[in-house]
Amino acid sequence: MAKQESRRDWSDHYWWSPDGVRLHARVYAGPEAAAQAPPILCMPGLARNARDFELLAPHLAQYRKTIVVEFRGRGESAFAKDPMTYVPLTYVQDVVALLDELGIERFATIGTSLGGLVSMLMAATLPGRLTGAVLNDVGPELETAGLERIRDYIGAGGSQPTWMHAARAFSELNAAIYPGYGIHDWLRLTKRTHRLTAEGRIVTDYDKQIAAPLRVPNGGDAGVDLWPAYRALGDVPLLILRGALSDILARAAGEKMVAELTHARLVEVPGVGHAPTMDEPEARAAIDAWVASLPSA
Repeated sequence: MAKQESRRDWSDHYWWSPDGVRLHARVYAGPEAAAQAPPILCMPGLARNARDFELLAPHLAQYRKTIVVEFRGRGESAFAKDPMTYVPLTYVQDVVALLDELGIERFATIGTSLGGLVSMLMAATLPGRLTGAVLNDVGPELETAGLERIRDYIGAGGSQPTWMHAARAFSELNAAIYPGYGIHDWLRLTKRTHRLTAEGRIVTDYDKQIAAPLRVPNGGDAGVDLWPAYRALGDVPLLILRGALSDILARAAGEKMVAELTHARLVEVPGVGHAPTMDEPEARAAIDAWVASLPSA
């Protein structure tokens, strides 16, 4: 059965996937006045976890219930027994199991990278249930160079003796993504993406086997035409965030996405690559406007 524990400004919620993996989400209750409003479902990127939304989620919870999912193999969600289940369609099934357990019929989504792909697939497989979406630096057309960069580093790396060592190593790997960051910014980001082991070492907070599907031909659904899934978002309020330095979502692709759907809006976040943290003022303002446009019931 699900386990619910109060902690800070969220509750920990645990549920089981259809294939028996114990999964975790943070649930932010939201205001009583918005109890009937469709909640916002936040979904992180490939190697990320619920801490990616540690600032955005409580902000959203001022307006309505907010749920931050941790995909299998990340954060407090258990590792999968079969590494080939680390693919978008399995994540969709996992999230649907959560929605069913919580009795959620309609919902909006905010998805970074992988989370955005899952959002599009949910729109296609759960017609009429999405009330709005934010696609953070992702779309149905992705740049090959950026995908290769991710394949090169995902699942690699060892451990570091201190948080400062880990932050410096992380900054060297990602300097081109956040060129304006100082060491305190890198420490904050490193603490979102890494964890302290029982042996006192700092490591990335995900199962290294999430890289397994990326190593096979067309791994992780690469090569699949995602335009039909994108079009399934239909006429719901849609915000597309693009890092101005992104090597994943090209500006031309973002503009094509806007031309394709009537209620799509493209906002570029200056000075960052893939992907914006959504803590940037430009991103936060755009998200606030998007929340205001969502249906209240």
